[in-house]
Amino acid sequence: MSELASFLELLADFRPQLMAGLGNTLLLAGIVSVTGLLGGIAVFYLTLHRNRMVRQLTEGYVSFFLGMPLIVLLFLMYYGLPQFDVRPSPFTVALVGFTMNVSAYNARYLATAYGGLDQDELMAARAQGFGEIQVFRLITLPQVLRLSVPALSNQVILNLKDSSVAFLIQYAEFFSQAQDLAIRSFRFFEVYVAAGLVYLAMVSLVVWGAMYLERRYVLPGTRRP
Repeated sequence: MSELASFLELLADFRPQLMAGLGNTLLLAGIVSVTGLLGGIAVFYLTLHRNRMVRQLTEGYVSFFLGMPLIVLLFLMYYGLPQFDVRPSPFTVALVGFTMNVSAYNARYLATAYGGLDQDELMAARAQGFGEIQVFRLITLPQVLRLSVPALSNQVILNLKDSSVAFLIQYAEFFSQAQDLAIRSFRFFEVYVAAGLVYLAMVSLVVWGAMYLERRYVLPGTRRP
């Protein structure tokens, strides 16, 4: 039996575990992409708050999570909280840790896009009697979301790739199953190449979707050549 045939048979035998891990990866990345976007919108809204203290606290939140390595945050929650008799599941730790981290990044993307908006348009809306929430919901948010499609899409890709670090807190995602297969079979090179190709395929699908969204929702006059 050839080496390739032998490896394909090995993959077939381990297929249930790999597919379960792949499902867990997609579940975590998908949920985090949604919760991170919603959290980013909420944090971004607070950066525009009239109260200076609220703005400063929000900027502190963003700066903290931009500077905190994700793996340190996950370790702190998973291995540190049991010291205080708090034992969240690996999925809970990954979901909360990723969401807090991704929310900070998404808020920064939205804030950057906000700097490119026509402030006269916002002032005109307020002059017409629009409240701050109405201005944000009807004018500011739709525009900054459309301007931020490339950055937000890139964050989804990062969520997908970064989900692999969750195996360090015992979350049974795809890379952890691939790692298990590599250790059992001692075929590290082949297994890691195959795992890399799977991640590449998933990322390619996200990139294709992001390109479609950018073409579909790009603001007039902002399309890249």
